Amino acid sequence: MVENIASVSGQSMDIEGVNKEKLKRVFPECFVEGKLDIDKLLNLCGEYIDNDFEKYKFEWKGKSECYKIAGKRSTGTLRPCSEESVNFDTTKNIYIEGDNLEVLKLLQTSYYRKVKMIYIDPPYNTGNDFVYEDDFKDPLAKYKEVTQQTTKSNPETMGRFHTNWLNMMYPRLRLASNLLRDDGVIFISIDDNEVTNLRKLCDEVFGEENFVAQMVKIGNSAKNNVKQMSISHEYCIIYAKNLELLNAWKIVRTNANEYQKRAITLLNSGLSNEEIQKELRILTKYPKFYEFDHYTYCDSNGVFRANDLTAPNSKNYYDILHPGTHKPCKTGTRGWAYSQDAMNKLIKKNLIYFGEDENVIPQLKCYLDDTLLQSPRAVVFYDSQMDTKWIKANKLGFEFSKPIEFIKKLIEMCTNCDDIILDFFSGSATTAHAVMQLNAEDGGNRQFIMVQLPELCDEKSEAFKAGYKNICEIGKERIRRAGKKILEEQAHLKGFARINAGKDKPEMFTLFTNSEEGKELQNKVAQTLDVGFKVFKLDTSNLVKWDSTPTENKDEIYQRMSLLKETIKPERNDLDVVYEVMLKLGIPLNYPIQKVSVNDKRAYSIGEDCLVLVCLDYGKDGITADDVKLMCEDYTPAKIVASEQAFKDDVSLSNAHYILKDHNIEMKLL
Repeated sequence: MVENIASVSGQSMDIEGVNKEKLKRVFPECFVEGKLDIDKLLNLCGEYIDNDFEKYKFEWKGKSECYKIAGKRSTGTLRPCSEESVNFDTTKNIYIEGDNLEVLKLLQTSYYRKVKMIYIDPPYNTGNDFVYEDDFKDPLAKYKEVTQQTTKSNPETMGRFHTNWLNMMYPRLRLASNLLRDDGVIFISIDDNEVTNLRKLCDEVFGEENFVAQMVKIGNSAKNNVKQMSISHEYCIIYAKNLELLNAWKIVRTNANEYQKRAITLLNSGLSNEEIQKELRILTKYPKFYEFDHYTYCDSNGVFRANDLTAPNSKNYYDILHPGTHKPCKTGTRGWAYSQDAMNKLIKKNLIYFGEDENVIPQLKCYLDDTLLQSPRAVVFYDSQMDTKWIKANKLGFEFSKPIEFIKKLIEMCTNCDDIILDFFSGSATTAHAVMQLNAEDGGNRQFIMVQLPELCDEKSEAFKAGYKNICEIGKERIRRAGKKILEEQAHLKGFARINAGKDKPEMFTLFTNSEEGKELQNKVAQTLDVGFKVFKLDTSNLVKWDSTPTENKDEIYQRMSLLKETIKPERNDLDVVYEVMLKLGIPLNYPIQKVSVNDKRAYSIGEDCLVLVCLDYGKDGITADDVKLMCEDYTPAKIVASEQAFKDDVSLSNAHYILKDHNIEMKLL
């Protein structure tokens, strides 16, 4: 290899190394021979060792091993599966099959501090649900083994009931916290079994000071499988990455009319207050009279009017001069709602709306986020059967599905137009369904990343009888059907006026959906509404690595030796390698990839403006210096990645190095 040309690492982000470098930059004096002196670090922060071992702390057997598991770098990759995807080349949504511990490690570089919201519904540790078994030595081998097994149990009688669950959750939460934006938030559904431990766990991972709330979800059906009381509620634990940076949450009031709901779309669009006001003009709620009453309608200018006006109150009669004409404004039959001093303060704060002239009664300015939105409540009621009915109607055979309306409300609460939502216990992909549905309703472009272990369906389950081998097959099929239904509904809404078909005329809906006009509208809707998803599957790296597993089989040893001649496994294709390069270089998986040609060689341009150019093709004579020069001049990438064996010879590789240096382009070798 030519000196100074770096290679693409076959491992995921070195989280421990990154954290150590951060500390070194701030506290270099706390490192002795490369090792952290924790006592010196504490002293510098004003924390002095007093040898008091009776401090409050949350401990369990295996906690120290959890740190190691979270910090161990993954040698795996995510292989694209276009045949199971929908709109693979254009969608920004991601669905990943694999052990979420390994997947979270692989996402670290590409999605570090980029996720706005995480929602997870992990195993509740009821004794019968699946408990992930992590293997510190060879996690990918363990993953392969797990995918061939049915779900496992974790009975209380085994003595490590809570410990097993904590060891499973802790490293995953630590990795997930790295992905959250500074203004990000995580929601975790849980029941009584582990709610106490989960709070302690999250206090340690996210910080007790970043606790937001412990929501109570109350369904309309109760569980009768307990001895003392029938349970109809669960919890949702909420933590911020940094509570000080978390924006105030607002949700649409339940009695908001259609105009109000359309206006909320702008509030959730990420526009500035000035841009929103420009779009909606000045929104007011009540005319300025002594007693306020509930509004009944909103006119075309977004002004809310009162119901009726009755007897005047002489104490509240005084002149208000119109700022344009300087004449006294028209007064209502009951005088003004405020005293003259209070009114003057409102005028000074620009909170009074004046009409075109003094003949229009002045009104109080009351903005949408004050009148139509409300802070979410910590107790939430939901239809626990709604999602189950949808699952059954579509014959997906999934027994315990999350409530889509509840998740939609969480997403609406804390995300804007282009935010990323992650769910790494995806299950039947309700979160993906909720993201697409909400985007359709408010015009957002939110993106989802779903991660799910492909647990085998029990042969006695309804899912297996319906033809689904594992949970991932259920989740992917749900997204496909939900996306298709959403497109149909949106096309139907757009064509409603022309065909005069409503929900009470299902035969008209079907007729319109299958008509040429209906299909054309669906295609147009599909161009603006993303209901697709890219499927990726966890696997070992595409790069050849020496297998040090002991063996006495001569053929196997010969095969291992022969593989060392190549840097890429022969059974892997170009896109497998391109996506691994993206993961290792920190490029999001939804960046566009374009196949290009450089002389007689295939190459792949990553990003809109060729952020990275990947060339894996040998061509007839291998990559030459002329090829590299053409890559620089035609595509001007920031980086070029190529297989070392793809170069014609060492001279070509050496010349390429100097050509790239002249063009200020970095090269990475595989």
